[in-house]
Amino acid sequence: MAQPRTLYEDGRPYTVPGSLEELTGPTKGVVELPLHLDWSEQGRYDLSDARQRNLMYERVIRESTQVEDLRTYLHGPTLRRVWHQLWLPRRVRWLWESRFQTLVGAA
Repeated sequence: MAQPRTLYEDGRPYTVPGSLEELTGPTKGVVELPLHLDWSEQGRYDLSDARQRNLMYERVIRESTQVEDLRTYLHGPTLRRVWHQLWLPRRVRWLWESRFQTLVGAA
């Protein structure tokens, strides 16, 4: 009998804040992420560009191991607005939506 396939994302720990209100990150300008969140060549994100902002949000959500990173780089109202545009592992999306029902219906 074949063993069920285990995905990397299923065993990886992810960080979720206690509330979306504590996410008070920037909404304007250029943000440079520290290496522990983004070790790519890009590293800098212009928040006025929707694609760059969404990519930064995806990286912060996937890579943060401390709630403080989420508080520093994510903005709660913006996250609600762009949630369904983000490319996130299923487990991450489930963890966040389980805690924040407002993300499930967010558009």
